[in-house]
Amino acid sequence: MHLAPQWPLCAVGNTQGSLPWKRQVIDTRPDGRRRVVIETVTPEIDFGRFPVKRVVGDVLTVEADAFTDGHDEICVVLRWRWGEDEEWRETEMEALGNDRWRAVQPLERIGRYEYSVSAWVDHWETWRHDLRKRVDADQDVTVDLRIGAALVAGAAQRATARDAVVLRAAASDLSAARALGPELDAVVASYPDRSLETTLDQSLAVTVDPERARFSAWYELFPRSASPDPQPHGTFRDVIARLPYVEELGFDVLYMPPISPIGMQFRKGPNNTSSTNPEDPGVPWAIGGPDGGHDAVHPELGTIEDFRALVGEARKRGIEIALDIAFQASPDHPWVREHPDWFRARPDGTIQYAENPPKKYQDIYPFDFESRDWRALWDGLAGVFRFWISQGVTIFRVDNPHTKAFAFWEWAIHDIKRDHPEVLFLAEAFTRPKVMYRLAKLGFSQSYTYFTWRNNAADLREYMEELTSPPVSEFFRPNFWPNTPDILHADLQTGGRAAFEARLVLAATLSSSYGIYGPAYELGEATPRDPGTEEYLDSEKYQQRTWDLDRPDSLRELIALVNRARRDHPALQSNERLRFHSIDNASLLAYTKNSPDGSDIILTVVNLDFDTPQEGVLELGLEALGLPVDRPFQVVDLLDGTSTRLTGPAIPIALDPAERAAHVVWLKA
Repeated sequence: MHLAPQWPLCAVGNTQGSLPWKRQVIDTRPDGRRRVVIETVTPEIDFGRFPVKRVVGDVLTVEADAFTDGHDEICVVLRWRWGEDEEWRETEMEALGNDRWRAVQPLERIGRYEYSVSAWVDHWETWRHDLRKRVDADQDVTVDLRIGAALVAGAAQRATARDAVVLRAAASDLSAARALGPELDAVVASYPDRSLETTLDQSLAVTVDPERARFSAWYELFPRSASPDPQPHGTFRDVIARLPYVEELGFDVLYMPPISPIGMQFRKGPNNTSSTNPEDPGVPWAIGGPDGGHDAVHPELGTIEDFRALVGEARKRGIEIALDIAFQASPDHPWVREHPDWFRARPDGTIQYAENPPKKYQDIYPFDFESRDWRALWDGLAGVFRFWISQGVTIFRVDNPHTKAFAFWEWAIHDIKRDHPEVLFLAEAFTRPKVMYRLAKLGFSQSYTYFTWRNNAADLREYMEELTSPPVSEFFRPNFWPNTPDILHADLQTGGRAAFEARLVLAATLSSSYGIYGPAYELGEATPRDPGTEEYLDSEKYQQRTWDLDRPDSLRELIALVNRARRDHPALQSNERLRFHSIDNASLLAYTKNSPDGSDIILTVVNLDFDTPQEGVLELGLEALGLPVDRPFQVVDLLDGTSTRLTGPAIPIALDPAERAAHVVWLKA
């Protein structure tokens, strides 16, 4: 027996007065007159669960498949609105062929936009299309004009008073010539019948950030080591005096580890030993003491007024202060006494300190995100961000966000950016890929990456192709760091000056955002605490250091040249047009970036062998780059200023690490 397919029906039990074998049913069928289908909308993340990311001045290019049964014409529009606006605006989508549609919408304000797609059968255009074919075939169109007149009359009912007069007149005396003419078509098309339109069930979103979310150069320093004298503790005023140096290097973000009071209990001494010396300054990430917690400054650094002065002076030089936010507490933090439920108690009554077995961090208490008092904990932590925003900070580097609840970050970042859309968050999340990506989806503006441990050409190419391709590129913005206070990679330990040069150029040209921990980087700090570890000997995490910034072997000149190239060349300010090129030597890595209009092209070639000169032949796809195939083009070296002319796609490359580790050149047609 063949049973006809049935729509789902909601059955209701027997009701008074009905026959016992009858059932009352509720028809749950959707409105079958809505005939347009919308599919495969891009961009979107996890079926619209998370917003995509752009920066102000970008355009949002939205595509969708939209079609209907039969041969009717359809109209498709992109719907969008900014922030809390109630009214939707619309941009007509262009047919690309094969039922694919596209619209491009400029993003002129920072904040959050919503967007969606709507489509409907365009009965007027369908009718005109068929009428034109009938007229061309010299058929009788008397009845067809009556159908068209009804469509025009319907538009008149939806029109404004002035246009309604025009449409009613046209409907009363419609001719084929008038129906097919542009004047009447423009008026009727302005008042479509959208009563049966299809709209996405869920609107999508895009977060629009300031330009620094995509293009930034970070310099990290410990303010307690900013004093030129080895005896006194560095201060905010010392950091102000250091600003001309940071500006000279070309950095636009100055990042400082936590500046809050440091706990006294279980303080760590030099090289992470247990301290017995009351003069040891402790670890800045052991936050909180008698002078306050996360919303206070370490008294030896100065006052909150001194900090605000630093923020203001930096901003005058085009530098933003980025502050480290570490959600953990020392045993002396006021919250330990005031909110004991925010921490995890052990069976013996003590509070659980931080561990990464076998390592123990008795000077740090993690927060318990499963606390019964979690709402107050969330409010307290979000209040930390809001306090520092009130002091002028708009960029935060967040310590180990992957060890805190995902739900907290989604709520906190959304809540803060609703009021302060200019604020940016960098995730220090050296963790598993899916966790890193989840944090980016939840709202982090940038993230640390695995760049530090991608050390050969094949791995670097594979990793960059992952980061610069959808869907990852729609929500994850990498920030490349060749070193941090926690990470002194083996390449830097053993590769000498060439390693520092090569890793700097790679970080700064592969990624539009990058940073270095200085002055350790420019001064070539390369000695590990123990063989086989990535810990620095005499790390600033545990002690104050004094740096000789004027050492003749400093990389400051190279760093300034690289950062100048980044500022001067739009090609290096985005990751969207990265292209790797074939070169017949596995120790050499070659790639180009170009500006959106293709007029600015930067070629970078790096020698990944820090000991041995390497040569190879680079194959450039000249036509794809917009360079002449049959005549010379100019090559300007941005690191030494030399210029030459080359012809053809095969370019010989030679890099001796004893002289230079990389080429960064401007290709000019």
